[in-house]
Amino acid sequence: MCNNSFINKILIVASVLFLYSCDKDYNSVGGDLLGENHFDLNKEFYDVLAYSQKTGAVQSNNLPINALGIYDNANFGTTTANFATQLTLEALSPTIGKNPVIESVVLTIPYFSTLKSTDEKGDHVYELDSIYGPADAKIKLSVYESKYFMRNLDPVGGFQDAQKYFTDQNTDFDNLKGTVLLNDAADDAQNNAFFFSPAEYKVTTTVDGKETVNRTAPGMRLNLNANFFKTKIIDAATSGKLATNEVFKDYFRGLYFKVEKSGSNAGALAMLDFKKGKITIKYKEDTSDTDATKVEKEIVINMTGNTVSLLSNDFTVNGVDYGAAPNKGDDVNGDKTLYLKGGDGAMAVIELFNKTDVKGYDANGNLTGPNGISDELDDLRNPQSGTRKLINEANLVFHIDEIMSKSKEPMRVYLYDLDNNTPLVDFYADATTGSNSKNGQVVFGGLLDNTKAGDGVYKIRITNHVRNLIKDKTAKNVKLGLVVTEDVTDVNFYKLKNAASPLLAVPRSAVMSPLGTVLHGSNKQSVPDAKRLKFEMYYTKSN
Repeated sequence: MCNNSFINKILIVASVLFLYSCDKDYNSVGGDLLGENHFDLNKEFYDVLAYSQKTGAVQSNNLPINALGIYDNANFGTTTANFATQLTLEALSPTIGKNPVIESVVLTIPYFSTLKSTDEKGDHVYELDSIYGPADAKIKLSVYESKYFMRNLDPVGGFQDAQKYFTDQNTDFDNLKGTVLLNDAADDAQNNAFFFSPAEYKVTTTVDGKETVNRTAPGMRLNLNANFFKTKIIDAATSGKLATNEVFKDYFRGLYFKVEKSGSNAGALAMLDFKKGKITIKYKEDTSDTDATKVEKEIVINMTGNTVSLLSNDFTVNGVDYGAAPNKGDDVNGDKTLYLKGGDGAMAVIELFNKTDVKGYDANGNLTGPNGISDELDDLRNPQSGTRKLINEANLVFHIDEIMSKSKEPMRVYLYDLDNNTPLVDFYADATTGSNSKNGQVVFGGLLDNTKAGDGVYKIRITNHVRNLIKDKTAKNVKLGLVVTEDVTDVNFYKLKNAASPLLAVPRSAVMSPLGTVLHGSNKQSVPDAKRLKFEMYYTKSN
C-alpha cells in the first residue's frame, strides 16, 4: 500500500513536469510573433482529404493474439479465422518406461475472462472477453496435425530475413493437414457443436476421505485422440525425434485448427493467446519388469514456435457494398464512405490541408510562385500572410456512418504516419495509461464516443504533429493512415503481400482486430457538413 502510494505520487509529479515542459514548447511556437497583445480563442476548419484503401493479404505470423472462429458482420460479410501453430516439448528426451498406457490427452487454451462473482461453495462466475457473435453460437471445430513446415528464415535472399506467412494461405495448410481428426471425442461440444463456454472447469478428487476441488478459469478444453499421440509421441521417444525442439518441430510440424459453420448457427469468434495453450499427455507405466504397479507420468507439449492466422472473407450475403468497393478510393475528391476493417481488410488514407498551390514564400517572406506545398500550410508557416496563428489544439473528428448500428463498433481506431510507418509525435507525447491494451493514450484519442445518440465519433488529437508542420518549414506533410486496432500499445508494422508504394505495411494491431467500422468521409459533394470528416484547429492570434 505504502509503496503504491509513493509510486503514484512520483507519477503525478512526473506528469506535471511533463505537461509543463509541453506547455513551454507550446508557448515557443510563434511566440516571437505575438508580443504583449491580448488573445482570443478561435476555431477554424481546414481542408482534409480522406479515402479508403484495401490492404489485401497481409502478414499474419507470430501475432501476440489470434482470432479463431466465424464472425458475421452486417457490413463486412463473414470472416472465417483458422489457425496453425508449431509445437515444442516442455521437457526434451522424455524417458518412457515399460508398457506405457495413455490415460488422457487434453488440449487447453485459456480464454480472456473476468471473474464476476464467487458463491459460498467457492464456485466462480466468469464473463468472457474478446468473444464476437452470439453468446451461445456454435461452430464446427476440427483440430488436425499440420504437415506444413513453417521456416524461421526466408530462403529468398539467402536466409537473411525472417520468413513471413500471410492471411490468405489457408489452402496451403488445409491441403497439408493430417487425415486423423484429433478432437474426436463423442461430446459434440468438443467438435461439431463447439462453443466458447464461460464455465469454469472443476475437478474433484478424494484422498484419504478428504475431498479437494480444483478450479480452472474458462478455456478451450479438448480431449484428443490417444492412439495418435501414443504413436506420435510415446512410441517415438527412443528414436531421437524428441531430443531437441528443432528436430521435434520438423517431425511433428504442429496443429491446424479449422473452423466451419455448424448447421444454421451464426457462428462466433474468439481472440486467443495460443502461446498459453498446451497439450498434456497423461500416461501410466510399469515401475519395473517384475512389479506390475503402475506409476503416473505426463508429457507436456507447448503451443509455442511459429504461428499464422489464416483468414477468409465472404461478402455474398452481408458486406456487399464493402466487397464491391474499389481497392483504392477517390484520392482527388475524397470518398463519401471510409471503410476500416481489421485482418486482410481496409484502412483510410488521410491528407491534411488542401492541394491548392498557386503561391509560396521566399526566405524574406515575399510571395513567390507554386512551391509544392499547400497554400493553407504555407500561410500558417509564414506570419507575413497575416494569419499569425498559435495552435492550441488540432483534431481530426470522424463521424460513424449510421449503417454501423447493425454491427459491433470497434472500441478504438489508430492514426499513424503512413509514409514512414511510425506513430505520430502526439502518440509518443501521451503518457496516459489505461486498464487494458485498448484504452490507454487517452489524450491522443481515437476512442469510441457514442454519448450522443445516432452520432458516434472517433476524435484524434494531432496538435503536436500540426505544430511541427508549421514550425519546421522543411517538414514534409506526410500522409496519415487510419486503422482499427486491437492493441494501441503495439507499434509494430506487418508487410502487405502485394505492397505498392506508399502502402507497404499496416500496423500489426490492425491485423489482429476482427472488427471493422464505416465512417463518413471527406467528399464535400456527397457528405453533409455535420457528418463530414473535420480537421479542426483551436488557435490564438493578435487582435
